[in-house]
Amino acid sequence: MKLTKLLSIAAICAVAINANASERLTLKAAKSSTSYYQMAVQIGENVSKITNKELSLTIEESQGSVQNVKELRKRSGNYVFTTPPVLLKLAKSKEAMFKNDNPADYEKARALFPIPYLTMHMVVKADSGIKSFEDLKGKSLLIGKGSYGAREAKKYIELFGLQDDVKLIGAELSGAVSALKNGQIDGFATSSSYPAPNVIEAGASTKIKLLSMSDEQIALTKRDKIVIPAGTYSGVEEDTSTTTLPVGVYTTTKMSEETAYKLTKAFWESKPALEKQNSWWKAIQFENLEMFNTKLHKGALKYYNEVNATIPERLK
Repeated sequence: MKLTKLLSIAAICAVAINANASERLTLKAAKSSTSYYQMAVQIGENVSKITNKELSLTIEESQGSVQNVKELRKRSGNYVFTTPPVLLKLAKSKEAMFKNDNPADYEKARALFPIPYLTMHMVVKADSGIKSFEDLKGKSLLIGKGSYGAREAKKYIELFGLQDDVKLIGAELSGAVSALKNGQIDGFATSSSYPAPNVIEAGASTKIKLLSMSDEQIALTKRDKIVIPAGTYSGVEEDTSTTTLPVGVYTTTKMSEETAYKLTKAFWESKPALEKQNSWWKAIQFENLEMFNTKLHKGALKYYNEVNATIPERLK
């Protein structure tokens, strides 16, 4: 009798422990000063809440999307990461920064859901006399290092024929706002979904201006055009035409179908709460799935089929 009772108690305890157990996931995001790190924190908090802590996301700071993609080769289990789709395309084609890698290592990547897109910001002081990219001649521009924004800013300066006239500074973006305010730099470039935290901070501490691109300049970049509305940032009272790049959340085939399903479902069900936290989430809809060029994880696909989302055949 005593043995039976003890076994019953043990069984009850095991069930209770199992019910309270969280499945841990690691979300590799971006630098802590960027909007993408903030987004990752918001995703983690909301997913944990809506799953009643069945899923627990640990947010890891990253040096950028290239690092996120490269790490999928050695990560095991529930590794989740953010990146523009184009980087996975390059990795699988053994191009650019992935030219020395084995493309087969990247075949295990699987898409989950889209997040707000990268938007390039070129920030200068309002009283600097800089009103266009041409006015950057003889000026200094902090572009960060190792990030998409740094590479894009350098590319744009070269495309616009300014490579010999602009001093590009590859220092960490975390010091950009104070450097701008103190006159140590004439401007800085950053890539985040708008409104970007570091641009908001810059506008709160000094009068700023965002440089707009012409349609011809945007065509040279081979990126999509986006317009940052007037009033998005303090003191910036005109629309700003700039470039944008899609970004998605991915995992690998090592994640179980059940976990991928729960994570994808929790993200979309928490979107109303996310929209209340930041307006950038309003732009994300099922239609944004079109931007992926990597197959969806089976668990994610299961959720999209349940809600009758339109899924391109290439993603199934």
